[in-house]
Amino acid sequence: KAMCSGKLQTALLVVGYFVYLLVGAAVFQALERTAEKREKMAAAQMKEAFLQNFTQLTVAEMEQFMKNLIEAIQNGVYPVGNESQFEESNWDFSNSFFFAGTVVSTIGYGTLHPKTAGGQIFCVFFALFGIPLNIVFLHRVGKMLSLLCKKLGKFLYEKGMRKKKIKFLTLLFFLATGILVFLCLPSVFFQITEGWSYSEGIYFAFITLSTIGFGDYVVGKQSDRKYFSYYRVLVAIWILFGLAWIALLFNL
Repeated sequence: KAMCSGKLQTALLVVGYFVYLLVGAAVFQALERTAEKREKMAAAQMKEAFLQNFTQLTVAEMEQFMKNLIEAIQNGVYPVGNESQFEESNWDFSNSFFFAGTVVSTIGYGTLHPKTAGGQIFCVFFALFGIPLNIVFLHRVGKMLSLLCKKLGKFLYEKGMRKKKIKFLTLLFFLATGILVFLCLPSVFFQITEGWSYSEGIYFAFITLSTIGFGDYVVGKQSDRKYFSYYRVLVAIWILFGLAWIALLFNL
């Protein structure tokens, strides 16, 4: 009964956690998408005006244009390419889910952030409840993985292995498996999808899973590359389970 109850609690926690992220992503998308569209239109008009009048601009007007351009880029608007580029949103569902995941995991790349008052206030409350929920989720998943450690240890003990050796081998096994699954293989995936070198993929994976999150490398941000649908959702799920693996290492 206790085991069934524990499994039910875990299942409810996992479902509740992902529902929380999905709802958060939907709200962020609803609050931010319209404001972003206005910013993109303003950036497109600014670019068009510059191209028409750049030979007649004064130094002061040129400097103002540069300031506006920098501000647009900081807000995630890149006025390059044709008008179809402006139809793509930084706040589609995939990006919004990715953002929600980076908020509750405290990575916070800084490349995508809410700019409306409603989005900023919602982000405060979303993080306020989401970060503790994320900690509970990681703890529970780490606990489930630690049960696998115990089963592996029990199996080795029955084979006549000493306890100290079992502890060392168990830690080594989960460390090596995690490095392969959460660092080495995803880096190959990032190398293919993002066009990074393998070392850049390893760097991004480590900086992300350690929750440092500099923001110098972020997935799905290159305007000249085509990404498959829900690419960033997949990356967000990799982040969450990668953090659970790190929680397991701390438990071990």
